[in-house]
Formats: sequence, C-alpha cells, structure tokens
Amino acid sequence: MPQGSAAHEPTHRVHHLADGREAIFFADANAAVPEPVADTRPLEPRGEPGELRYDRLTGDWVAVAAHRQSRTYLPPKEECPLCPSVHGRQSEIPAEDFNVVVFENRFPSLGPAMGRIPAAAPVQQPAPAYGRCEVVVFTPEHTGSFASLDDTRARTVIEAWAQRTAALSAMEDIAQVFVFENRGQDIGVTLHHPHGQIYAYPYLAPTAAKMAGQGIAHLEKTGRTLMGDILDFERKEGTRMVAEGEHFSVFVPYAARWPLEAHLVPHRHVPDFAALNADEKAELAVMYRDLLRGFDALYPTPTPYIAAWHQAPLEPVARKASRLHLQLTSPRRAADKLKFLAGSEAAMGAFINDVPAEQTAARLREVMP
Repeated sequence: MPQGSAAHEPTHRVHHLADGREAIFFADANAAVPEPVADTRPLEPRGEPGELRYDRLTGDWVAVAAHRQSRTYLPPKEECPLCPSVHGRQSEIPAEDFNVVVFENRFPSLGPAMGRIPAAAPVQQPAPAYGRCEVVVFTPEHTGSFASLDDTRARTVIEAWAQRTAALSAMEDIAQVFVFENRGQDIGVTLHHPHGQIYAYPYLAPTAAKMAGQGIAHLEKTGRTLMGDILDFERKEGTRMVAEGEHFSVFVPYAARWPLEAHLVPHRHVPDFAALNADEKAELAVMYRDLLRGFDALYPTPTPYIAAWHQAPLEPVARKASRLHLQLTSPRRAADKLKFLAGSEAAMGAFINDVPAEQTAARLREVMP
C-alpha cells in the first residue's frame, strides 16, 4: 500500500449560499482553495425542520420530511446542481471550478435547526427533526465515481470527511455523525454527479445503538474491543480476507447479509475519521478507492452500492467500545439480478444470504487492483 505524506494538509474556506447555508471548499494538496462567487439565486428562506415521530413498538425515531418530495430528481448534466456554476447558470456550488465541496443539504431530512430531543415521546406527539445534513461533492466532473478519483483527490475527500466529522461532533446535542454514499440508480440516488452525504443525528440510530450495545458488553467482559477481536480473528483465519495494508484490512464479514459485502477496518483502535493520522488517511484513500474498483470489476457494468462509514457514537462509554469501520454493501447478486428485501428481511430483520462470505471474498481477491 502507498505510504502517506504528513505534509498533505488541505486548506478549506467557508462560504454562504443565497439562503444562508454553509458551503465549505476544500483544496487538493498543493492547490489553492477557489475563490467562490456570490450566490445570487432567488432562493426561498430555509424552512423549519420536519418531524421526528417515536415508534413505541420498537423504540425507534422516524423522520418525516415531506419537503423532500420536491427535491431534484436525476436532472441532465446541464441542470445538475452539483456541477460548477458556469455559462451564467448558478448551481449549489458558486464557483467555476473546485476540488471538493461540502454544503448543507437544501432538502434535509434533519435540521436546519439544532436542539435536544427527548429520550422518548408521549403518544402521537412529534419532536422537531433537529440535526444537520450535508452533501459532499467529490469532483467537478459530472460523470465518474469515487473509484475514478486519483490518489490526491481521494485523499482530499478523506480530509473533508475528517474535518466535517470533527466540526459536527462539536455541535451541541449531536449524538453521532454518519458519513455515507449511495451509488447507482438501483440504490435510489437522485443525482448522478459523484457525491456522498453526512448526517449528524440528535439521537443514536437503531443500527448504531445495537452495535454500541454489543461493543460495550464485549469490552466489559473481555477488556478488549469487539471489532479489534473480529479483525484479529479474520486476519489469522484468512478465508474471508480480501486485502491487508499497513494500517487497514478488508474482509467479508462471516455473517454477511448481502450478496456483496465487505468491511474495511483500521488496525488501530480509532473512533472516527478525525482521529486518523496522516499515514492512515493516505492509505485509507487508496485502499477504499481500490475496493470500490474491485466491486465494479465483478460485472460488466458499474455495481450499485451503499458505503456506510460507522463512526463511534459521541457518548463516552460507547465511544470507547466502538471502532471506525466501513460497511460496503450491494444488492447485486448477479450481472442482471438484484436482491430485494422481502418478508423475512424487511418485516423481521432476519436476513437470508444466497452467497457465502468465503465465495464473495475469493471473487474480490481475484479482481482487486
């Protein structure tokens, strides 16, 4: 794996869009942050947050965001809101060129207001959907993906994730910061332009709460972290390993739920992107990009996926027990077939996987760059 350079410290600049939303411009190594231009679009003022409704049967919060029905859906390139602002057309990015940009989502599931929500809610009494949703634009190019980025740009995206994780984690009443990417129309993306998202939740999401509980119980019982023990086992056992670097490893989880699934895990116990050192960030940028290229190499056409970066909750006990890791999944079970969540999975959360983890790992090893 390539070694990083501690000298890579991209600068960033905060700008404001016409309706007051923040847009943060990040520069590649040895590049200058572009000077944004004034956003003169006649945008409506930002609205109040939607609702969080408490499900008493499960103890989960459900966000209701009716305003998202009007968001932009698969526009042509000349109308893409994530492309640079050129030829007199202003997009969400007020600059003629850029490297990486993060901005507050115009159609957020959470926010824009911030505040504390209750642990539970009385019958049929919603709470405000506090929090923050951001869009991370990887490149000014309308086509491509994270897999098509060069080393330098991939590293800049990692730096942006780290900076935003630190900034959002410092905001009052945030419980967890979730970095993710939905790629492909089969997953349900609404914009083709290469991008990801960041959610800052005012509560611990159900999957995060479940993993934190498992991690805390394991730490209390053994004095070791659960993900650390899982990684050690997989590296020694070997059949599900896909790639090993100096700082990170990739393996297919033993109990994989999806026909394509891989975990990318740091060797050192770190809670989130902000805790990574320079060499770790450099290796992660290349290793993650190459894993995505491996997913794409499995079939003649690009593979749809969800890249979910699980970062530790901000609650101290859960944070001590939880390690940053990527869960990369795809519903693609053949070149022309997708796995859909049916009765057992959708209704009961009891997954049935037709593809053994060992088989997936062997296929990925064959195609990884």
